[in-house]
Amino acid sequence: MKALLFQRSIPRYLLIKGLGRRVPTLCTSRWSPLKLTEFPSPELPGAEWVHVRPRLAGICGSDIATVAAKGSPYFAPVTSMPFVLGHEVVGTVVACGGRAGEFAQGDRVVLRPALGCSVRGIDPPCTSCATGHDALCRNVAYGAISAGIQTGYCRDTGGGFSGGFVAHRSQLRRVPGGIPDRAAVLVEPFACAIHGALRTTISASDSVLVIGCGSIGLLTIAALRASGCKARITAVARYGHQREHAARLGADVAIDGKGSIANRYAAWATALDAEVFPPEFGKPLVLGGASVVFDCVGTSETIDDGVRFTRGGGTLVLVGMPGIPRGVDWTSIWFKELSIRAAYAYGPESRLEGTRDSFDLALQWMAEWQDRLVPLVGEPLPLTDYREAFAQAMSTGRSGVTKTVFDLESSAK
Repeated sequence: MKALLFQRSIPRYLLIKGLGRRVPTLCTSRWSPLKLTEFPSPELPGAEWVHVRPRLAGICGSDIATVAAKGSPYFAPVTSMPFVLGHEVVGTVVACGGRAGEFAQGDRVVLRPALGCSVRGIDPPCTSCATGHDALCRNVAYGAISAGIQTGYCRDTGGGFSGGFVAHRSQLRRVPGGIPDRAAVLVEPFACAIHGALRTTISASDSVLVIGCGSIGLLTIAALRASGCKARITAVARYGHQREHAARLGADVAIDGKGSIANRYAAWATALDAEVFPPEFGKPLVLGGASVVFDCVGTSETIDDGVRFTRGGGTLVLVGMPGIPRGVDWTSIWFKELSIRAAYAYGPESRLEGTRDSFDLALQWMAEWQDRLVPLVGEPLPLTDYREAFAQAMSTGRSGVTKTVFDLESSAK
């Protein structure tokens, strides 16, 4: 089968990391560790496993960071090479093991990609998995399959950027007939955004700042409104189409994220009723700001902006996958007694009445929100156009596309 395979090469990694900012096409050139190739379809690791043929698969920010050498090497010890990228997937079940449970050939499913203890055949499970937090599993290097925190970074499972992958039955959810593929492909990132939105309590009198309006930032705005949040939401976006999406999904104010520090901070302060005090050198001191800030970018600059614009006693939530932040001034955290929360993947959400899993909530809420979320998805591209697809995903300002997806059904023909 055709698959978009990633094989780490230290020399190529260093080349792309050193020159990629000046020569972005290196990320998908012949020098890239990413190759479209013929690759054997993975075998079922056990009777509880299922073969899935992808229909649509989305390019995640973590996929871009991997290809562009922008991510942290933190996860390198718990990934197994070579792996097929792709974990935001809606697909069709094509074959089942003898104990695949309720799944049958022809079922349309979405993938919950975390590779926890149940997937790995480890019993008793670790403490995280025992409480439903399989995305925080401590056994990601052990068990019946090779190392990997999730599908798309594990040699034995395959991934969504291919003609087929395998998934444990616990990783799959049936897609209701009323949800189209272009909405279903957003379920996994929507689940991540819901988990982030529910990491802290927000009252109607609070003010919220969402920094970054890529797919995770926009889905966070949707998640806040879907969860019943009545607070005033200010969104920071670099591009016009992102500001339009933000307003449509429930932001009260959408402001420009570009420009000089002085101009940006003046605009943000006006929107958030904050005061900016010019420094002797470095960035300004900010007093006041938002009760809760969601940083949906994860760069040094946005995290530093986030701690400055979180008001005293407030909360900063880091959503999604960061790069390697450097140069963040932590004085604001100490001086304003801020709470910092991290949000990775999904899991049981105790802040709702009756604990619900954020992945299952995403599938449920998608039925109501699909008409507003489908416009985030660009025209699906065949896998053979992977260079164009990654270029589009890495240049949303030019392309106007929030979520780039592959059409694997047309790719298989």
